[in-house]
Amino acid sequence: MFALFLAELVVLLHFLFVLFVVLGGLLVIWKPRVAWFHLPCAVYGAAIEFVGWICPLTPLENWLRVRAGAAAYTTGFVEHYLLPILYPEGLTRTVQLVLGTVVVAVNVLLYTLAFHRRRKA
Repeated sequence: MFALFLAELVVLLHFLFVLFVVLGGLLVIWKPRVAWFHLPCAVYGAAIEFVGWICPLTPLENWLRVRAGAAAYTTGFVEHYLLPILYPEGLTRTVQLVLGTVVVAVNVLLYTLAFHRRRKA
């Protein structure tokens, strides 16, 4: 049971990481120093989508689920947890590219706002 708890904890951490990748630029507007941590995370998150990699947290979660006697899933975190909510038909390469582009676009917008806000101050 502890392995299943850890698997669920990994899901929570993974979800928070995805939120940070997409919306962490909002924190940069508030605290510009966050950019030193957020920018590498955002680049990594976008790269995962553009290149089609699987985040290392996904195999870790699957390993923990198998250790707990539960079934592992064969897709990545985004495909397994987020896309069924957003795109019921599942993940395609095109959708991955769109997700990567959204990550980049949102962060370019947020960093532009942060830059202009800092410039005015």
